[in-house]
Amino acid sequence: MSRRTERVPERVEIVDLTHDGRGVAKTQGKTFFIDGALPGEIVDAVRVRRRRNFDEGRVTSLIVPAAERVEPICAHFGVCGGCSLQHLAGEAQLKAKQKTLQENLRRIGNVEPNQFLEPIAGPPVGYRRRARLGVRFVKGKGRVLAGFRERFSSFVADIERCPVLASPADDLVKPISELIGALSLRQRVPQVEIAIGDNRAALVFRVLDDPTDPDLDEFRLFREQHNVDVYLQRGGLDTVEALDGISTPLEYTLPEFELTFRFLPTDFIQVNADINRQMVRKAIELLAPGPGDKLLDLFCGLGNFTLPIARSGASVVGIEGDETLVERARQNTAGNSVGGVEFHVANLFADCQGLEWANGKYDAVLLDPPRAGARDVLPVIARSEARRVVYVSCNPGTLARDVGILVDQYGFQLEGAGVIDMFPHTAHTESIAQLTRR
Repeated sequence: MSRRTERVPERVEIVDLTHDGRGVAKTQGKTFFIDGALPGEIVDAVRVRRRRNFDEGRVTSLIVPAAERVEPICAHFGVCGGCSLQHLAGEAQLKAKQKTLQENLRRIGNVEPNQFLEPIAGPPVGYRRRARLGVRFVKGKGRVLAGFRERFSSFVADIERCPVLASPADDLVKPISELIGALSLRQRVPQVEIAIGDNRAALVFRVLDDPTDPDLDEFRLFREQHNVDVYLQRGGLDTVEALDGISTPLEYTLPEFELTFRFLPTDFIQVNADINRQMVRKAIELLAPGPGDKLLDLFCGLGNFTLPIARSGASVVGIEGDETLVERARQNTAGNSVGGVEFHVANLFADCQGLEWANGKYDAVLLDPPRAGARDVLPVIARSEARRVVYVSCNPGTLARDVGILVDQYGFQLEGAGVIDMFPHTAHTESIAQLTRR
């Protein structure tokens, strides 16, 4: 149980950084997590919450700053919860994420890579092409707020723009707030999904009531003024419809592989376009596919890795649990005239041993699971006789667990692992690992 405590500033030295970007101090026999502090700093901080094994607090005065401390790029940093590390230099952010990856591999997986790969990094601003903004009409302010949640709070942060969103969304936060504020159902729009392709931007407004005719006119005016497509979502994902049926198919490209992917604004794609291109290139390099090889792509989505692998001349079997994404993958395969590819819908969190594709023999396996990891499908990889496995992960904890199983139980060795900086200025750590069969 937690309880409020008297807020008396105390001077502490910061010795570490947590996975969510808070400074760590050791004082009064307890661990003290301090928002806004960095390793190597001396700060005055107040405890705002006490717990049995640790306390939480925030900086009130910066006494000795860290050499890596920089000026945040956003005026809303510290209030908005979208970013947690803007006050830390980019190189230091990468080092912190590599440390997180290394500690997880060692502590959870009991493994150490033969080498750490160079971090995959890119532009620190204007990178985010997918986002979900919360929306709330605040009676006390007399207006609608749209943005990310406040740090450590469920409230919507009061922001006007967001420099990490890709253009044109970076400058649309305030206009979105003003649009919703002008609607009759301004208290019935809880969120807005942003999706940005290389060719077009789309906004999906979740509406809990049907818009009136004047509301629809406001949406149309917004669409024309900002040159974006507008979608309305009245229920589940199957209710998403383009306003007046007017929309342009969203696309992103992988020029190195001469591929163009079409997607819907509600489809999953990698958030960072520049990093995705680098990540795909690195995965293909580590897989080293060639003509005559057969590869298995698990959690394949709409074919982000599958089609580049096929460009090498190898045949590829892509497996995905989302039937809609599999259909999109097939459409993208045909649209790019890629041969040697087949897709199957399967629940990779269930027993797949009776399925034909799961009993095939493969030269290499690529897997890119969600945060829960891929433990249930590891026996399939073991039986596949694959010589190489490349694991792309959005969770260093489940990556470490799964890699540990592959090494300890199934005779693989961890050749290399490295950080993918998909979300600069956040503590979110994505990574890539290469394993070979001993």
